[in-house]
Amino acid sequence: MREPTFLILTALAPGALHGYGLMQEVGELSHGEVALGAGTLYGALDRLAEQGLIAVDREEAVDGRLRRYYRLTDDGAAALAAEAERLRRHASAAVTRLRRRGYPSAATA
Repeated sequence: MREPTFLILTALAPGALHGYGLMQEVGELSHGEVALGAGTLYGALDRLAEQGLIAVDREEAVDGRLRRYYRLTDDGAAALAAEAERLRRHASAAVTRLRRRGYPSAATA
């Protein structure tokens, strides 16, 4: 799973968000390291919806514009959990090997 996809699914884990809210949440989750443009975000949302990982939760009109909210599906939650576990295992292996090397920041990771 690519990092933007992981962050989008993570952002949707607590509840439904609209596109701009997702862009903000992904920025916060990544501490500003990942900034999704509108084209990238909506392409990813279409792909994730096709895969059944997210679904449209609702639509509402705000200032004459349609705002679409997306939510994580059960399949999306399962995929996110599996990816989080995979990343945890990889990070744990990296920390273990860095500790063997005596890398100081690995002791607190």
